[in-house]
Amino acid sequence: MSAETSATTPTTTAAASEPQTLVAELLGTLVLVFFAVGSAVLAGEFVGSLGIALTFGFVLLGLTYTLGPISGAQLNPAVTLALLLAGRLGPRAAVAYWVAQVVGAVVGAALLFLVAHQVPGLKTGEAFGSNGYGHRSAVGLSIAGSFVAEVMLTALLVFVYLSVSRRGTLALRPLDGLPVGLTLAAVSLVGIPLTGASVNPARSIGPALFAGGDALVQLWLFVLAPLVGAAIAVLAHRLTHREPHAWFADIPWLSDKLGGAGGGRHGRPAGEGDAQAGDPPGTSR
Repeated sequence: MSAETSATTPTTTAAASEPQTLVAELLGTLVLVFFAVGSAVLAGEFVGSLGIALTFGFVLLGLTYTLGPISGAQLNPAVTLALLLAGRLGPRAAVAYWVAQVVGAVVGAALLFLVAHQVPGLKTGEAFGSNGYGHRSAVGLSIAGSFVAEVMLTALLVFVYLSVSRRGTLALRPLDGLPVGLTLAAVSLVGIPLTGASVNPARSIGPALFAGGDALVQLWLFVLAPLVGAAIAVLAHRLTHREPHAWFADIPWLSDKLGGAGGGRHGRPAGEGDAQAGDPPGTSR
């Protein structure tokens, strides 16, 4: 393994389940919800859709620089699902990431809820930065249109994440945060008038729990659609990029059924200790 990948870099399922990585995912999702969703709840009338979209992008950019080398700064169950489907993350580690992300989002929303209630006259019921379709969409977008929009927006975000992240490790380099953060800002700018721009089930679950009412009734779409978008992004990435990992690499029987193309036996990621063609001797990715 190259010197670039240190002992603290999450390169395996075991490392991905270490307390540091899970705490990083919990705290990162907490911060993302508190500040980014908070920009909509507390300052939306002052900064507008552009300001909210930039806040999402800038917060993710900062978190990628600080947490990317620790956990990959996924902070999004859709991104975690994509890494699982792509064979870069094991099932147990993925579940641990999902739990950490959802808990972080709920705690972040709870802290935001406490702050919001200190603002005189601020209403949080059925709003509170939650996502919605139909009468809860700024443009009245239908349920079908909202589903397609969330799928496409999430697919773009996840595709960029898969493309810039290193093969054979879950870590992100600091500069990887630039395209990921800018993409989140872009999809948020497009998606805010449509659905409030979820592209992240955890980001939707936290605020919806405190908004209540129709926010909870419509929550299913903003959990399911981003996950579908993530699966589409994995397929698109397979078609456009050389991927050394087999499908479901950590589930040998399923990986073998799907061909195990690109990896070692049972889909072992080629990036884990295997140098790629053209690399200097003794290096790995």
